[in-house]
Amino acid sequence: MTIWIDNDGCPRVVRDLVMKGAQRVQWPVCVVGNSWMRLDEGALLKMIVVAGGFDAVDDHIAEKVVQYDLVITADVPLAARVVQKSAVALSPRGDVFDAKSISERLSMRNLMQELRSAGEVRGGHGSFANNDKKKFADAFDRLLGQMVKIRKQS
Repeated sequence: MTIWIDNDGCPRVVRDLVMKGAQRVQWPVCVVGNSWMRLDEGALLKMIVVAGGFDAVDDHIAEKVVQYDLVITADVPLAARVVQKSAVALSPRGDVFDAKSISERLSMRNLMQELRSAGEVRGGHGSFANNDKKKFADAFDRLLGQMVKIRKQS
């Protein structure tokens, strides 16, 4: 079981929370991005730089993720690909993408994209706030606990 971080637009505070939690349960973390980033020292942390086009990071994660992995991403289409592989995705704002929620989230994302392109809706999420951090931390701890139980059962 691996925790993957889609580093495109992932707030530093979220990366820090993931790395601390993963260290606590001794879980490997792969940070995937288009450019290199220095990570804290640790055998469980790995930086993967993916060269290529717009979706190269998403394609890499979707290709490598396996059942029971956890992917941290704000990208709903990537989350849908992750869920198809029986893994779970979590947004930096604490929204869980799983088999129950992904089709609704994907439909909402597509609708909002259409409304934005038609000029009906402007903007997106506001800035990352403390309540976003708390919501993420709570969801992440809950998912980490579930993953630890699954690992013990295996």
